[in-house]
Amino acid sequence: MIPLQISAETAQKLAKSLNVPLEQIMHMPQHILLAKLAEVNAKESNEKKD
Repeated sequence: MIPLQISAETAQKLAKSLNVPLEQIMHMPQHILLAKLAEVNAKESNEKKD
């Protein structure tokens, strides 16, 4: 498995928004990361609508 090709700054922002450790972000498979980002995005958009 290839590590994610993202910058350290991006990894820190993702870790903060997903509430997971930075190390876990760097070793997370890309498809799982994308699914988690979609969850967060859906939750935020639902909160904005309310």
